[in-house]
Amino acid sequence: MPNNQTAFLVNDLEIKGNLVLAPMDGYTDWPFRSICRELGSSISYTEFVKAEDVLQRPQYIKDKIHFTEDERPVFIQIYGNNAYSLLKAALILQKLEPDAIDINMGCPNRSIARRGAGAGLMRTPLKVARIVKSFSRSLDLPVTAKIRLGWKDCRNGMLLSQIIEEFGGSLIAVHARSKEQGHEGKPDFNALAEIKDRLQIPVLGNGGIHQVEDIENMISATGCDGVMIGRGAVQNPWIFSGRNRHEVKPVEVQDLLLEHLERSLSFYGQDKGLVFFRKFAAGYIEPYGLKREKRRELLMETNSDRFKMLAAEVFRNI
Repeated sequence: MPNNQTAFLVNDLEIKGNLVLAPMDGYTDWPFRSICRELGSSISYTEFVKAEDVLQRPQYIKDKIHFTEDERPVFIQIYGNNAYSLLKAALILQKLEPDAIDINMGCPNRSIARRGAGAGLMRTPLKVARIVKSFSRSLDLPVTAKIRLGWKDCRNGMLLSQIIEEFGGSLIAVHARSKEQGHEGKPDFNALAEIKDRLQIPVLGNGGIHQVEDIENMISATGCDGVMIGRGAVQNPWIFSGRNRHEVKPVEVQDLLLEHLERSLSFYGQDKGLVFFRKFAAGYIEPYGLKREKRRELLMETNSDRFKMLAAEVFRNI
C-alpha cells in the first residue's frame, strides 16, 4: 500500500503505509531507520532498550533511542522481566514523547529469554497481563507488543495476543515462528491468520520477508494489516519502495551506501561511525560476489576516506 494512504490506526494514530522496518538490536539505529523511513517504512521502531538501563545508566542507551521529528511515528521498544522496572522505565521514556511504547516479547536470544525477558515473557502469561494492564493504565501513549508464536512446548501465541488486546494493547506484531526457530524455517501463515482473525487491534506479520512477493503472499494468506521486515531490509532497504534488490542499479546502491555512511559518521563520529557501518556495507555489496580478499579489504578498512575510495573501486568493476 502506498505510504500516503492510511493503512491502519493505532488508537487514533494514522499509519500511512503497511510496510514497517522491524526493530533489530544493533541494526535499527537512527542512520538506518532514517533511510528506511525515507524509502517507505511507515513506523520507526527503535532498537530495544533494557528497562534497567533506562533507570540506571541512561547515557548507555541514549543513541539507541535517539529519533528525529521527521521519523514519526516512532515507537520505542523496551524489554525486561520485572513488571515494576518495566513500568518505571516506560514512564521515563514517555517523557521523550515517542508515539508509542512497544514491549519486546519475541527476542529469541538465549541470554535474554532464559532470564524471562524477550520471548521468555511468553512463558508467563499472567505477568504479561499485569505488565500490559499497568502500561495501558499509566501511560498516555499507545502500548504495543511484539511476540512470537510461542515455544516448541508452549505454542501460546494466540493466548498472548488475546491477553495483550484484552488488557489495553493497541497493536501487536507477530513473528510467525517459534522461539526455537529463531530466524530459520518457514513462517506459519496459518497460525498468524488465526491470530489476525481473532483480534480487533491491528496485527503486523513478521518473518521470512526477503522479496516483494513475500509481502504479497503474507498479506494474502493471513489478512494482516501490515508486514514487518527485518533482515531482508538490511540487504535491500528498497523493499519498502516495492523493489527487489536485482531491480536496483549499482549506481543507486553506491549512492545509498555513501549516504548511509555519511549519516553513520555524522551520528557516531569518524571512528565508531565506520565500524558500526561495516555490517550494512556487507549487505549492500553482498549480491555482487566480490572475491574474499577484496571484500575483506573493504570491510576491514579503518579510514573513512580510504573506505570511500575502495567502495568506488568496487562499483567501477561491477
